[in-house]
Amino acid sequence: MDVIIEKARPEDAGDLIAFLNTIGAETDNLTYGGEGLPISQEKEAEIIREKNESPRNALFVAKKGGKIIGNASIEAFSRRMAHRAELGIAVVRAEWGQGTGGRLLERVIEHAKAQKIEIIELEVRGDNERAIRLYQKYGFVKIGAYPKFFKMEDNTYADFDLMNLYL
Repeated sequence: MDVIIEKARPEDAGDLIAFLNTIGAETDNLTYGGEGLPISQEKEAEIIREKNESPRNALFVAKKGGKIIGNASIEAFSRRMAHRAELGIAVVRAEWGQGTGGRLLERVIEHAKAQKIEIIELEVRGDNERAIRLYQKYGFVKIGAYPKFFKMEDNTYADFDLMNLYL
C-alpha cells in the first residue's frame, strides 16, 4: 500500500489527534506519553488552518490506506531568527524503518528551501540511535547536547542532542 505525503487539512484534525495519542503511548521520545494531548478536535483544526495560512510554517502528514502513520512540522522563527526553523517529526512504531520518516524529512527540507530557511533545527533524545542516523543521512549535524532535557516518570532524566541542518 502506497504512502502519501501531503499537507494536513483541518478535516484531518480528529485522525491527527488519534495518531498523536498512539505515538505518545508507543515511545518515550516525545514530550508526552500515553495520556495523550489535552486538545480538542476544533483546536487541532484551528492549528492546522493557522499553519496552512502561514507560508513559512507547514504540517505534513503521511497517510497509508487513508490512515495517518506519520507527521512532520516545520515552524519558522521571526525577526532576527527568520533564517531558522524548528522541526518536529514522528512515525508510528509499526512503520519505523519503512522510509516514511525519510520521505517526511525530504518534504520538510523542500519546503524550507522554498521559503529561504537556512537552518532547520531539532532536539532528539540522545539514545534514539535510529532517529539520529536518519537525521545524519539527510545532513543534520550534532551541535551540542542538553543534559536532563526530559524528566521521566520514574524520576530519571534523558539527555537530548541538538542537531542542525544547514541548507
